[in-house]
Amino acid sequence: MVYNSGVLARYPKRISSLLLVVTFIVGMVGCSGAAGYDLTIASNGPGSVTSPGEGTFTYNASATVELVATPDTGSQFVSWTGDASTVADVKAATTTISMNGHYSIAANFQYIPMVSAGSFHTLGLTSNRTLVATGNNQFGQCDIGLWTDIVQVAGGGFHTVGLKSDGTAVAVGNNEYGQCDVGNWTGITQIAASYAHTVGLKSDGTAVAVGYNEYGQCDVGNWTDIIQVAAGLGHTVGLMSDGTVIAVGNNEYGQCEVGNWTDIIQVAAGMAHTVGLMSDGRAVAVGLNDFGQRNVAGWMSINLVAAGYYNTVGLRSDGTVVAVGNNVYGQCDVGNWTSIEQIASGTGHTIGLETDGTVVAAGRDDYGQSDVGLWDLD
Repeated sequence: MVYNSGVLARYPKRISSLLLVVTFIVGMVGCSGAAGYDLTIASNGPGSVTSPGEGTFTYNASATVELVATPDTGSQFVSWTGDASTVADVKAATTTISMNGHYSIAANFQYIPMVSAGSFHTLGLTSNRTLVATGNNQFGQCDIGLWTDIVQVAGGGFHTVGLKSDGTAVAVGNNEYGQCDVGNWTGITQIAASYAHTVGLKSDGTAVAVGYNEYGQCDVGNWTDIIQVAAGLGHTVGLMSDGTVIAVGNNEYGQCEVGNWTDIIQVAAGMAHTVGLMSDGRAVAVGLNDFGQRNVAGWMSINLVAAGYYNTVGLRSDGTVVAVGNNVYGQCDVGNWTSIEQIASGTGHTIGLETDGTVVAAGRDDYGQSDVGLWDLD
């Protein structure tokens, strides 16, 4: 910058102030100017962008911005779309974007289709939250066709429970022990159902339970820091955020002896056994083993476990399925299944949800609980 020293001598304060302002403006232009890029973020479907948020944000050139897409309960992140050429991984819910221009992107979410198996009935939830059911309907446990706004469904012995998007729950079927008395529940993020009791996980990490409580399986009121619950015939299991596990209820066969488990990412409960999935893809199990339902020590690359009455099912990372335990009805005959993304197991049948939304079943079908061949849950 060139200036006249004589002028500066006559008006030192005014010129000095002007120079400071000009220098500041020039500095700002040098630092950002063309380098100030806008990032506009929105979301489509059941979820939101929690970092940096939704709206329009301005960043310097070449800035790396962390993106975090958070699905609502019962939904999943699908992809980033829009001006996503510099998004590191458009399929990852947590990723980054490099600011080399003005960008507008969106996080896309969809509801998760799912299957659940009661003792003698099977339930399906489509990606548009339509419900289907087949099997034993003695107590009206399959009468869920009019339910709306459901994001999760769970089948018990002779009852069915649904979780709504607002965190409340509904239930139909046998209510002899109060297992359907969930009408006052709020803030629920996950549900589980067994023969005669129902468990709910709340958003604050606590748990609630109703129904048959002879063995103390509903005594979960003091649980905290829980991230998943599972319900067996007479026991209840909770997975804690640190990867440890807690259990209450009937322990006749050692099904509640999970206190030494660590590094667990998912749990499942059968009639009298409990299964845990470790972060490295291995499985562990305790409890009754009369039919070999605990023989999971050799399993590897498992993404999900399910426990039936006397059997255990594992979903491998490649979409194939393995099962051990009682096979009197062929409920373990899943060795030829492929492209599976979710599993469930009842008293004598096993259900698999395929990646294209179709459903397969193996095992008992005396009530039509395996009649899922026409289902399409996508």
